[in-house]
Amino acid sequence: MSKTMPEAMSKTMPKSACVPAPSAPSPAFPPSTCPPARPVPPFPPLRVGRGADRLRRAVRRRRRAASAGLAVVAAALAVVGGTEAQASRGAPPPEVKPPPAAVRWVSAPVRIADAATVRLLRPGDRVDVVAAERTGPPRVVAAGARVVEVPAPEKGVGDGGALVVLSVPRDTARALVGAGTVARLAVTLC
Repeated sequence: MSKTMPEAMSKTMPKSACVPAPSAPSPAFPPSTCPPARPVPPFPPLRVGRGADRLRRAVRRRRRAASAGLAVVAAALAVVGGTEAQASRGAPPPEVKPPPAAVRWVSAPVRIADAATVRLLRPGDRVDVVAAERTGPPRVVAAGARVVEVPAPEKGVGDGGALVVLSVPRDTARALVGAGTVARLAVTLC
């Protein structure tokens, strides 16, 4: 009983280890005529069934716009109808005051008792003029007066003080002249 070589090998090797030799394509699976596979291009995901959300957002936007418009109209009516609304409640209309008359500024020469203090002043300085009377406390005659000019000291006047020109309202200029006749005037820098 002699066995041939292929038979002996088939008995000793398991059948799963046998690999058939490549053969010609079988007629059951002909070669494919399809193009080769390509990658899928990127595209946004499809969202199906979200139309109700879009509708809700649109309605919400319209509500916001309408409420903002109503707020603007209410504010405008409150401003325009303010005096009429007060009159309808029995309140008198607000009193309209005329604008104040323009203040007329004048240059007033003032003799200050202390000449050394006047030498410290420069045009543009702001000063308070104080009247020191012998009877009673000192009082401020002009507050925040602007120095316009500091004339050179006079040679003939000894201890009579020094002259300074101040820019003040007309009423204050009258008060300065009156105070200068009855009291000694002094200045303080502001």
